[in-house]
Amino acid sequence: MRLWALDAHVPDVAVLTDAPLLRATLHEAAALGGATVLGEEFCVFPNGAVTGVLVLAQSHLSIHTWPERLLANVDLLTCGDLAGDEILAVVERRLGADRVNVTCVLRGPW
Repeated sequence: MRLWALDAHVPDVAVLTDAPLLRATLHEAAALGGATVLGEEFCVFPNGAVTGVLVLAQSHLSIHTWPERLLANVDLLTCGDLAGDEILAVVERRLGADRVNVTCVLRGPW
């Protein structure tokens, strides 16, 4: 298992508040990375920020946006042979991020 965390600086605030675009982005990334989507939940907050989660057969993919900071946080917990780097590359590209920081942490078993 791996936990991937991507922090993206997104200069276009409209991207960070576009829930349909963010939903489509996560679905496209999951499909291209070989994930199976089992369910989803997306919420839009009063300031336009979006939180979205795809429940995957292989765990989950989530996004949290902070329009006031031009920031998107994306988490991908994988179980099995998902192409995490490819999934996050799709998200980075679709967000139009000009700077990213990606961390990958091995998780269990112990």
